[in-house]
Amino acid sequence: MTTPNILIQLDTDSHPSVFDRVVAVDAGVDHLFAYGQVTPRNVQGLVHGAIFTRSPDDLKHTAIFIGGSSVEKGEELLKAVTETFFGPLRVSVLLDANGANTTAAAAVLAAGRHVDLSQATALVLGNGPVGQRAARMLAGEGAKVRLTSRQRVRAAASAEAINEKLGRNCVEPAELDGPDHLPKLLDGVQVIINAAAAGVMLMKQSDWLMAKALKVAVDLNAVPPAGIEGIGVTDKAKVRDGVIVYGAIGVGGRKMKIHRAAIAQLFQSNDRILDADAVYELGKAMG
Repeated sequence: MTTPNILIQLDTDSHPSVFDRVVAVDAGVDHLFAYGQVTPRNVQGLVHGAIFTRSPDDLKHTAIFIGGSSVEKGEELLKAVTETFFGPLRVSVLLDANGANTTAAAAVLAAGRHVDLSQATALVLGNGPVGQRAARMLAGEGAKVRLTSRQRVRAAASAEAINEKLGRNCVEPAELDGPDHLPKLLDGVQVIINAAAAGVMLMKQSDWLMAKALKVAVDLNAVPPAGIEGIGVTDKAKVRDGVIVYGAIGVGGRKMKIHRAAIAQLFQSNDRILDADAVYELGKAMG
């Protein structure tokens, strides 16, 4: 008898994400257990239930997915989960709270199809979870990154953390608070990724047309108005005014493939931790 694959969804929100549950089913999970309002304080019993019920040889058929709307809470939960493991009693874990890891990976991989990121200067609009991860992935490929926030101090803190992790100063913080900042921010930029809050237009089409070196622009905002004017939500490698553009849905197909592949990879062994870096490497390996 084949041992069924069980995915245990730990969500920090009150109601486990329906989106994540549908993706898990589409990824071929045999059984899905979903729990809401999971915190580092109450997660131990759930983890023990996962690691004590099967023999070590069969634990690769059990895995944990950590989701929820808060990436910070998701990362705290991941730490608590992994600290509960010991010896061979552990299962593989995927962290994709708010879809930040898979979305950032899909955006950066889309840009990398058209530009040598190791030689590029990139502008990331938005210092939230997706923006921070996109900046880190771009910098990891060797790009020079300008990471923006409406409050420069926040961008500076994120840039410092990324630079410290990578061991080099490759991310520069910048303030984005109106059109007066754009000419300097866009100077020499080949890649733009908008990962700012949905429903806010940060850049008009006339603004990014000023960026003479621009090759690729990705707008991850799916809620009108567009975050970058002139990019349609379904655009996928469309050429507009000489620039290759992607909208949120245009990137979404790749994001979904990475998400499903990550879930499938959980069941290949019982010791995989798929965080932002691992998810990005998985996306790269998919081609």
